[in-house]
Amino acid sequence: MIAQKSIKLIAILVFSLLPLFAVAGEEVGDHGDGKEFDASELINGHIGDSHEFHIADWDGHPITFYLPVILWSDNGLTVFSSEKFHHDNTGHHVVEANGQEFVRHNDKVYYKNKFEEMSDEQKSAMIPVDYSVRPLDFSITKLVFSMLMASIILFFLFFTVARSYKKNDKAPKGIAGFLEPLVLFVRDDIAIPNIGEKKYAKYMPYLLTIFFFIWINNVIGLIPFFPFSSNLTGNIFFTFVLSVITFLITSFSGNKDYWRHVFAPPVPKALYPIMIPIEIIGLITKPFALMIRLFANITAGHIIILSLVSLIFIFKSIFIAPISGVFVLFMSVLEMLVAVLQAYVFTLLSALYIGQAVAEHDQH
Repeated sequence: MIAQKSIKLIAILVFSLLPLFAVAGEEVGDHGDGKEFDASELINGHIGDSHEFHIADWDGHPITFYLPVILWSDNGLTVFSSEKFHHDNTGHHVVEANGQEFVRHNDKVYYKNKFEEMSDEQKSAMIPVDYSVRPLDFSITKLVFSMLMASIILFFLFFTVARSYKKNDKAPKGIAGFLEPLVLFVRDDIAIPNIGEKKYAKYMPYLLTIFFFIWINNVIGLIPFFPFSSNLTGNIFFTFVLSVITFLITSFSGNKDYWRHVFAPPVPKALYPIMIPIEIIGLITKPFALMIRLFANITAGHIIILSLVSLIFIFKSIFIAPISGVFVLFMSVLEMLVAVLQAYVFTLLSALYIGQAVAEHDQH
């Protein structure tokens, strides 16, 4: 028993300290030439998107898994490996493909001739206003790769569970035994209390999907080595899409009582000019809160862990490593809890919003 507990403790310790080794390897590879260490650059590189996975460094050379770049440009479909990007005399990553030159800046691909005409403000913007400077980008980036991998894992888990139920009509075992309590939890503690026993079944597939999908991606983001280490749920565009899906389901599920409460609230008509805009704003703030909550909590955890690791290179002292290691261990264990907690909160609030939309008048 003591041996088993010791092995579990060592496993947790090693897993939690993996960011130290991962970041140390990247630090040696990127800054071994005497370049001053930049913590913000390192953190942004980890929590951002990329066209390749940096796996490790060997003998001063990076080991990289390159992903495909898929563009729809002025010359039509253009596909090539991100390995083809190379530095030009200005220090930018450029490539020539399909009769055109492209440049990669902040993990976005631009037409090189258009990019050179852009101002520094336009180059630093998250989304350029004029998309004529960029081709349509359908590339398989780290985040897309992570999303596809999570989808495959999710499909495999539930396909395995469904097959086990067909073969075994007794108590579930294995993966089914692990997942059944979670499915029942989503049904009994999230769906039924918030949507009601009559209508909850219609929304169970969606609630189960977002619960496990968010949880799996949160866990993938905590594992700091290939093929994991992406920060999908810490990407605001991803959380935006999930929130919009919840908003659309809520809106299309809304009954006449729900919309009457928005456009004809139970107040004197003289207050309608004030109350109706407030109710409409309330419709928008709900998905906005979903988007920001998931994005901020996941991103904050990654930034804190990477900041603690960066202290070793900022102070340039090995004596900081034990202190950073202890705090990284604490934060990593805490992030494991946050991973499932944020999946639960997003699913709970989605069920709550849907329940408000489908509730009958006598249920208010």
